[in-house]
Amino acid sequence: MTTRRILPSRRQAAALLGGLALLASGAAPAAAEEGRLRIAKQFGIVYLLLNVAEDQGLIEKHGRKAGLDIKVEYVQLSGGSAVNDALLSGSIDVASAGIGPLFTLWDRTRGRQNVKGVASLGNFPYYLVSNRPEVTSIADFGDKDRIALPAVGVSVQARILQWAAAKQWGDKEFARLDRISVALPHPEAAAAIIKGGTEITGHFGNPPFQEQELAENPNARIVLNSYDVQGGPASSTVLYATEKFVASSPKTYAAFVDALDEAARFIAANPEQAADIYIKATGSRTDRALLLKVIRNPEVTFKVEPQNTLGLGQFMHRVGAIRNEPKALGDYFFAGPRTGAGS
Repeated sequence: MTTRRILPSRRQAAALLGGLALLASGAAPAAAEEGRLRIAKQFGIVYLLLNVAEDQGLIEKHGRKAGLDIKVEYVQLSGGSAVNDALLSGSIDVASAGIGPLFTLWDRTRGRQNVKGVASLGNFPYYLVSNRPEVTSIADFGDKDRIALPAVGVSVQARILQWAAAKQWGDKEFARLDRISVALPHPEAAAAIIKGGTEITGHFGNPPFQEQELAENPNARIVLNSYDVQGGPASSTVLYATEKFVASSPKTYAAFVDALDEAARFIAANPEQAADIYIKATGSRTDRALLLKVIRNPEVTFKVEPQNTLGLGQFMHRVGAIRNEPKALGDYFFAGPRTGAGS
């Protein structure tokens, strides 16, 4: 297996436009191959299932059970825009990003590539953290503040922030905080919150960056918890693929989902070893005890079955962010024995 890192840059915006042009033209990406799997991953412990699967060779293991030699490649990206473009262009076979980017691509590819969800990466509360003590709610952010998140208006953090804004000020004002939002990878945003003294005064992140901010900056506080907006525990980060990949690589696809399920059970049974795998895979300098606290957090569940995802999609349709309304999980997730009972 190999890991390829692509550093985030301003070119991601241009790349996204190129991907959407490809979509509009109806051009087909490179054909999927049985026995080849290219997976995009991003930053944070929410991608631990992928870290464990890579470290333990679980995809290859389940491939061998099916009589298949699977060659796996992991591609490091940042932000739903870059991930979606990579999937549309055929640079990757499986995308990993928030449920928001999945709904965006599901909506835009209906009748073409027919992108749908493959599996959840688990349930995690995402925190909007501010290092300004006077900010206690999203209503306290002003024009001089900047909220960092992976992709403005596209990432799951951006969509949940829009949902929160709609609840605060009404649906017509759902994009009110987009104007003070900036795209920044989680590691850089966390460093800005911890250090202070920059234009970044808020970060809608994910574990372990949000916990690191709270632990290392005494002024840092939680302004918003994603679970409060979503109405409880929810699978905010998911994996998704095109219909062509799923149909043309059924053994590879099945081995991948089975490997993820084994990785979830491994983490539950071996949290300390899972923390060590994360540190090794990412080169993270995050305190190991803090990582274990995240993994053992009762609000965190590592599992492949999606939970409580439909509400965000229905919100996005209601405010016009997507044209098609999702009405059931089967609309935007591929059917499967490990995911079919989700929500």
